[in-house]
Amino acid sequence: MNRQSADISRFQTEIGQLDLPPRLLLGPGPSNAHPRVLQAIGMRQVGHLDPRFIELMNEIQELLRYTWQTENRVTIPVSGTGSAAMEASLANLVEPDDVVLVGVNGYFGERLVDMAGRYGADVRRIDKPWGEVFDADELRSALEEHRPAILALVHAETSTGARQPLEEAGKLCREHDCLLLADTVTSLGGVPLLIDEWGVDAAYSGSQKCLSCPPGISMLTLSKRAMEKFDQRKTKVPNWYLDMSMVGKYWGSERTYHHTAPINMNYALREALRLVAEEGLDARWERHKKNAALLWDGLKDLGLECHVAPEYRLPTLTTVKVPDGVDSKEVSQILLSEYNIEIAAGLGELAGKVWRIGLMGFNSRPENVELLLATLENVLERNQ
Repeated sequence: MNRQSADISRFQTEIGQLDLPPRLLLGPGPSNAHPRVLQAIGMRQVGHLDPRFIELMNEIQELLRYTWQTENRVTIPVSGTGSAAMEASLANLVEPDDVVLVGVNGYFGERLVDMAGRYGADVRRIDKPWGEVFDADELRSALEEHRPAILALVHAETSTGARQPLEEAGKLCREHDCLLLADTVTSLGGVPLLIDEWGVDAAYSGSQKCLSCPPGISMLTLSKRAMEKFDQRKTKVPNWYLDMSMVGKYWGSERTYHHTAPINMNYALREALRLVAEEGLDARWERHKKNAALLWDGLKDLGLECHVAPEYRLPTLTTVKVPDGVDSKEVSQILLSEYNIEIAAGLGELAGKVWRIGLMGFNSRPENVELLLATLENVLERNQ
C-alpha cells in the first residue's frame, strides 16, 4: 500500500494530561512511595552495563543483604513484580517430580501450590484455616511424612494478616534434608526477618509493600544450600527470563548481558533500601509494631475485631472482621471516593468477611492511623 494514501487519521485520538487523585494507600499494597524514592526514579538513565550502573548494582546487593540479614552471595533484584521473584525461586529450585511441601493457610500459599505444580513438582500440602499458622510440631510431622526436597511457607500472608513463625522451620528442614523457601513479600523491611539466623534457604519479596517503592521490581536470595541444589540440576531451568545460570552472570562478577535491566526501578529500589539502612532495622521494626498497636487499640474502641490472634498478627497488614449487617464493599468504596483512602476487601475464603488494612513502610505513621480510624468511624455510622 502506498504509505501516503493510507488513512491514518482514523486512529487519531486526543487524551488529556495525566491527573491522578491523591490516594492514601492503606490496603495490602502498593503502599505510597516515599518522596525520595519518587525523586530517585525520575533521575536520568544510564546504560545497564554502564560502569556507574554496575557500581549501583553492587550497592543494591549490599543493601539487600543488610535488609534480609544474610551473607548469601546470590541476593539480587528480579526484573518484575513480587510474583516474578516468587516464580524465580520455584523455577530455579524445582525439578520434575521433586516433592514440594507447601503450607497453605491463605491465598499466597495456594499460589505457591499452583506455581510449583507448573514446574513439574510432586506438590504436597498441609492446610490450616485462613488466619492461623503452623506450629513446629505440625511442620515436623509433615516433613517426616512427605520427605520433601523443599518446604515452602508464607512468612507474611497478605490475604490473612498472619505471621508464620520461621524461627524453628530452618532447623527442622536441615534435620530432614530439605530446603526452606519463604515468601517475605509483606514482611521484608517491616517485620523481624533473619534469613541466615533462621536458616531460610530461599526467599523472595516485592518492592511495593514495606519498602515503599513502586511495583515493578522484586528481590530474591538463595543460600549456599539452595545453590548446591541448583548446580546439581539434571534439567534446564524451564524459564529463560528467570534462569539464574544466566541472570546470575549479570548480577555476579561477570556482568554478562542477559536482558536490559529496568534502570530507573533499580534507582528507586536503591533509595528505598537506603532509607531502611538509614532508619535501622530495629527502629523500623519497632515503628511498624507501635503503629499497628495504635491501630488495633483504635479498632477495638470502634467495636471492631481483628481476624488473627494477637501473637501471630502482622504489624504490616491487619485483617478486620466486617460487622454483621455491614456491606464491606460499600464501606471501602466510600472511603476511596469521598476520602481518597484505600483499604481492601478480603480474598478467597475471606472475601466479604474482612477488610485488609496495610501500614507499611512510609505509610506506617500515627497520623495515618488516626485519620483512618476517624474516617472509618464516620463511614460505619452511615452504613449501619
